[in-house]
Amino acid sequence: MKKTVVFSLLFLMLISSFFTGNLMAQDITGTWSGKLDVQGQELPLVLHISKEAGQLTSTMDSPAQGATGIGVDETTFSDNTLSFKINQIGASYEGTLEGNTLNGTFSQAGMELPLSFEKGEPEKPGNTALPTPDEELERLASIDNGIYAYAVEDYFQKPKARTFRFSPEGTYMSYFEKDDEGKSHVFVKKLPDGAPKMVIQEEEELIRGYGWANENRLVYVMDKGGNENYHLFAVDIDGSNEMELTPYDDVRVEILEGLKEDKDHMIVSMNKNNAEVFEPYKINILTGAIEQLYTNEDTANPIMGYNFDKDGALRGFTKLRDGVNIDMYYAKESGDFELVKALSWKDTFAIANFDYASSNKHVAYVISNLESDKAEIVKYDLKADKEIEKVFAHDRYDVGGLSLSRNRNWELDYYSYQGEKSEVIPVSDYYKKLHKKITKKFPDYQYSIADATDDESKYLIFLQSDKLYGKYYSYDAKTGQFDFLYDLMPQLKEEDMAEMRPIRFTSRDGLELEGYITLPKEALAGERVPVIVNPHGGPQGVRDSWGFNPEAQLFASRGYATLQVNFRISGGYGREFLESGFKEIGRKCMDDVEDGLAYVVEQGWVDKDKAAIYGGSHGGYAVLRGMTKTPDLYAAGVDYVGVSNLFTFMETIPPYWKPYLKIIKEIWYDEDVPEEKAIMEEVSPVFHVDKIKKPLFVVQGANDPRVNIDESDQIVEALRAKGYNVPYLVRYDEGHGFGKEENRIMLYKAMMGFFAKELKQADGRVISN
Repeated sequence: MKKTVVFSLLFLMLISSFFTGNLMAQDITGTWSGKLDVQGQELPLVLHISKEAGQLTSTMDSPAQGATGIGVDETTFSDNTLSFKINQIGASYEGTLEGNTLNGTFSQAGMELPLSFEKGEPEKPGNTALPTPDEELERLASIDNGIYAYAVEDYFQKPKARTFRFSPEGTYMSYFEKDDEGKSHVFVKKLPDGAPKMVIQEEEELIRGYGWANENRLVYVMDKGGNENYHLFAVDIDGSNEMELTPYDDVRVEILEGLKEDKDHMIVSMNKNNAEVFEPYKINILTGAIEQLYTNEDTANPIMGYNFDKDGALRGFTKLRDGVNIDMYYAKESGDFELVKALSWKDTFAIANFDYASSNKHVAYVISNLESDKAEIVKYDLKADKEIEKVFAHDRYDVGGLSLSRNRNWELDYYSYQGEKSEVIPVSDYYKKLHKKITKKFPDYQYSIADATDDESKYLIFLQSDKLYGKYYSYDAKTGQFDFLYDLMPQLKEEDMAEMRPIRFTSRDGLELEGYITLPKEALAGERVPVIVNPHGGPQGVRDSWGFNPEAQLFASRGYATLQVNFRISGGYGREFLESGFKEIGRKCMDDVEDGLAYVVEQGWVDKDKAAIYGGSHGGYAVLRGMTKTPDLYAAGVDYVGVSNLFTFMETIPPYWKPYLKIIKEIWYDEDVPEEKAIMEEVSPVFHVDKIKKPLFVVQGANDPRVNIDESDQIVEALRAKGYNVPYLVRYDEGHGFGKEENRIMLYKAMMGFFAKELKQADGRVISN
């Protein structure tokens, strides 16, 4: 079914236009780009006019909303004046053609708004002369011309079906299913064997996520071209009553609470009133009616997060103070918020869930590092402001979370944490039995509960390992039976996949570090192989984990090892480890990556002269920094949406990051401090392009809100000015990383050609496997 989007009367007119009329001058045909200013917000519009049988046949696009090919009536073009009317809503437009510009006025319901169109496509972000033409990228990709068991598509095409979910009562199952054109639509089928029905159709924009709001209605989110300004939609399970719940331009929505106790509502946050801060709203998923629940009015010291309970009551919030401190407020009495914790932003004190099984409604499970280096789970009385008991901690890793059973009076089922592998610690007798059944049935895999019905009679079990992308099994708790449901990547045989090994080593300054090495079969046979060093993004609080990694498996299939180091500042290893990387990005953090490379060379696994470096986001920055800090260490690099200039990076962050700029500067560097400004110049790769000796490939999404395209443009321009041939892949329908299947596949094909050229052809190797 085709999506219908609910807009204001004004906006409805603009995206539902179809122009017809008599052509009076040839130069009115073509593409016209304009912006309508609606209450201070600019609405981009693209008008396509063509001539068919002497008539104007036109369509209009609204890129901000992903709306294309829709239109108007009663259009005329005479005496250089274009006019049209929208009779059903009493709207009209009249504009005069002056050269390549239409200057006019849009009128409706007593309002008159200026609206001008320029001849030509809308302006694209960045320097459009820089991207490498696709035909050149395809020639680069063709260098990887070996005979392989698996193609790039086998690793990076979206599964035919994925993201399975039970409806809350278990009557239905939903899932994404991909069509022959690569679009992933949401289907619903009645259990056990009803016919699937398409409920949500994916068109130009990707469906970024979906879920059940109640037994009869689904919600989903989309943005525009990767800009991360997510909009929320809802639809009935038969595909009817589809509605955009948050039809606001340049506004990002985030779901806070699903409200199982109130099936017609959910709680979301939006930066609707101020782009820099988020406020909570109760939204009716049937009508779209919203009620603002709290005002985030102090933009200098904004609320960072909200704590709602299962009934939708706001129980507490955390507020930023002076840019670097965190104050936690809690409603000891109904609606009366009091300061209970004055914290540093470096402290962890977060409500994981309220203990609804307790007779004291103020008791919560809290993840805290106030009394320890590693984050631990404690029971805490928020009204009395005191710890009741410590319930779980690990001596090496931060605790990740816990799970409560709503069906069994909120019984605590398990704790979890990320060690060398993902670990689950059963607590309740019920979950101990379930855990034992699952691990006995599937002893060689990591499992997670992907979903369960509200009455816990049915479970979706998701299995994964370093060699398995993922399989779904259903489990019937009444019969104790497991049934195979779906293999996400059946084309990738486990026996052909490479092993991912946890590694542990000591840095040059004595810090114990962990990471992973994925080894191709040539390395297992004793050959020193080329290696792709892959620093993770973030960098703060993020870490690499054990499991199936499509990139590492693709690299292994081409004969490359993959090294992933959880360098200082990575998350999950405690506060001291995290903070040891503050003010060390591009310095000791890079030393750790280099020390990891030295370690795997010492083990005899990899060839030190055939080490490339590749990463995304901070990992892309690490590529550029590595090639300027240690220009002889890496044979080649691939920078994927990476920062090149710390000064411009700080200037182009999204508006909703701006309240946290002081924290960002405490993690990275502060240019207002002379010593740190000097470090920023030292570690900003754009100022050291003269040091780059080896080939570089740059990749960027044009709509990236986190790392502006200017970051990649700068490094490409600087290197090309010095005569370097830098392949530059840009996609104008992507943001911070490529989400569309065709773009991802193009990226990895070109990357494999680049690595084949620089790591294999360079020394005369035959490119085959």
